[in-house]
Amino acid sequence: MRVAILGVGLIGGSIGLAARSRAGAHVTGLDPDGAATTEGITLGALDAAASDIRSAVSEADVVVVCVPVGSVVGVATEALAHAGPDTVVTDVGSAKAPIVSAIDDPRFIGGHPLAGAETAGVRHAREDLVDGAPWYLTPRPGTPGVPFERLTRFVAALGARPQAIDPETHDRVMAAVSHLPHVVANVLVAQAARALDGDGTLPATGPSFRDATRVAGANTSMWTDIYLANRDALVAGIDDALARLTAVRADLVAGNADAIAAWNDAARDDRDALLGVGPHGGDVVQLRVAVPNRPGVIADLALTLGRAGVNIDDMTLAPAPDDETGEVALWVPAARADQARSLVTGLGLAVREGEEG
Repeated sequence: MRVAILGVGLIGGSIGLAARSRAGAHVTGLDPDGAATTEGITLGALDAAASDIRSAVSEADVVVVCVPVGSVVGVATEALAHAGPDTVVTDVGSAKAPIVSAIDDPRFIGGHPLAGAETAGVRHAREDLVDGAPWYLTPRPGTPGVPFERLTRFVAALGARPQAIDPETHDRVMAAVSHLPHVVANVLVAQAARALDGDGTLPATGPSFRDATRVAGANTSMWTDIYLANRDALVAGIDDALARLTAVRADLVAGNADAIAAWNDAARDDRDALLGVGPHGGDVVQLRVAVPNRPGVIADLALTLGRAGVNIDDMTLAPAPDDETGEVALWVPAARADQARSLVTGLGLAVREGEEG
């Protein structure tokens, strides 16, 4: 396998390390900062450095665009112009709807690994950065099965957990769990600075403040791009947060202790439920699904499972000799296998059992 990394920073370098070590890939890198590709080769994240996008992607099976989210469309579009007909191009941006809607090419499948670190630059790259991390993939309804399978297997080989999701749902979720918390952290530090009125540092009794504001003032150029790229979902999230704050304010003004207590209990319950979601671990079950040979059937299958939160640990495609039908082998968590069967049969597809893992 030949992989091209466009943007050799923390994420790009980590993908390169994992691709070379775990997928046996030959990795070519390109970065506007030539020192980054040189360092990537020295660190073992790259096999070679390219001088331009054409030479980087011309022989690649998989191209991963790891540039700031505001630059993804331009870089991915140029990569697609020079990539082969069977190349799959993806990205790692944390906003998906504006990118996917702007790139009309069946070879492009948006992606977003939920992994990172507070450090930046290829010097901080780690082979295990995406280990066990969800890696969202956003195929279109008409995305062909072969590139989606290739990308799914590539992501799984890196150690991540590929999960199909539609771009709008992805952006709404990211606004709630990532982008809005950054906004709130920025607001909290500004409010605290004014409350202290310049009288020194935070009191020693402020650990909750430190925890809540850890991400305040994160990399400005990167986060400005993210805020603007996902502004529709983020504005909706801010509006919802304002409505909830207004409701709490009203209960405080009214001195409604019962309402305040119920609000606090609900927050604890919601947090426990949310933080209970994680890597499934344990056994997996293979489901073999007969599918017609038509564009988008694999994407529809993956998105249906993804919307229900059923992760696909691995996937293989096997076309039938008549080239009109085929079989998809899916490995899903054993604990969710019955649900997966029901969802697949609900699409009008036949399922037969494979082996447990």
